[in-house]
Amino acid sequence: MRKVELLSPAGDLERLKVTLLYGADAVFIGGKKYSLRANATNFSLDEIREGCEFAHKLGKKVHLTLNIVFHNEDIDGVYEYIDDVCDAGIDAFIVSDPFIISYIKSKHPEVEVHVSTQASTSNIKAIEYYKEEGCDRVVLAREVSIKEIKEISEKVDIDLEVFIHGAMCTCYSGRCALSNYVTNRDANRGGCSQVCRFSFNTDKNLEFTMATKDLNMARLIPNLIESGARSFKVEGRMRSLYYLATVIGTYRKLIDSYYDGTLTDEKMENYEKTLSRVANRDVSTHYYLKEADKNDQYYTGRVEVSNQDYLGQVLEYDKNKHLVKILERNYFEVGDTVLLFSPNGDEVEFKVTKLYNKDMVEEDVARHPDEVYYLYLDSDISIVKYSMIRKVVE
Repeated sequence: MRKVELLSPAGDLERLKVTLLYGADAVFIGGKKYSLRANATNFSLDEIREGCEFAHKLGKKVHLTLNIVFHNEDIDGVYEYIDDVCDAGIDAFIVSDPFIISYIKSKHPEVEVHVSTQASTSNIKAIEYYKEEGCDRVVLAREVSIKEIKEISEKVDIDLEVFIHGAMCTCYSGRCALSNYVTNRDANRGGCSQVCRFSFNTDKNLEFTMATKDLNMARLIPNLIESGARSFKVEGRMRSLYYLATVIGTYRKLIDSYYDGTLTDEKMENYEKTLSRVANRDVSTHYYLKEADKNDQYYTGRVEVSNQDYLGQVLEYDKNKHLVKILERNYFEVGDTVLLFSPNGDEVEFKVTKLYNKDMVEEDVARHPDEVYYLYLDSDISIVKYSMIRKVVE
């Protein structure tokens, strides 16, 4: 049985490596040009090449965004850029402007073309058109329901990609003009200033926002798989290493549990709990089950409180001395119960019994982010690069 693809964002080379190691089948990245996340670090040509080599050694893929709304001035050099990144080894382009499709398919037939969600594709006829143009996949508009996905997959033989987790755009599939008018930054050419998350004062001196809640489809993953969607996309090229490791690692387990028949209610509850602790916004399923309404958005009284579960990234593990060296991220103390988790899927829960600072002086509390600490761990767990530690919350 062909499994669905778990597709992760990666804003830079380190994020690319982390998210692939934690279970993504593919990543989508942006280059220094033509990407809708201009504020992300993004990838130079050399970094694209290195990222592709890393992914391909793992048997995984790299998709490159080329999905701005092109103006005449943006066209100069785009064909040469396409040639260069194809030579660097990318596996697919994510595009929104039709003029690029024919060039890619004629000059680089080995590279796939995926129609971006920016194209707002939400009906069978449009998808049939893109298939006739040679496209390999359509990233459906975020406003499409599970019922509609099933109808499309039964009538058009083309890969369908859908979003399963992360921030949602207030405007239709990202086609926003708010940023242009309020901050003079073009959201459709990579300059989104997230005006929808601003707080505005009303005539009655009340705060008003129009932001959407985040998307979380964990509970409905089985339904999405059965709908015929072939790729599950997580949003967040500017998210942290910890966020990506946790979200991708959790969905990897969830999807695998579905396919091997071990997905229980208890497992699902644990997956949902983990996902709920890694972000700081309320979540919704938005359009997947019904038309989105006021319950899927924030208007007033919106509060985002970041938790401090992420305690540190593992730097080394001395098995002989049973000491884990970490770079601390948040406050913790002796007596706390923590979870050490690794890209290979290994996990160990333990109580912090001994804590040392970088000079190997014993302490009771780790209170200085970005400081090096050592934790005592009497375990045979296999700790690999990019292992992390988080607090266990009952």
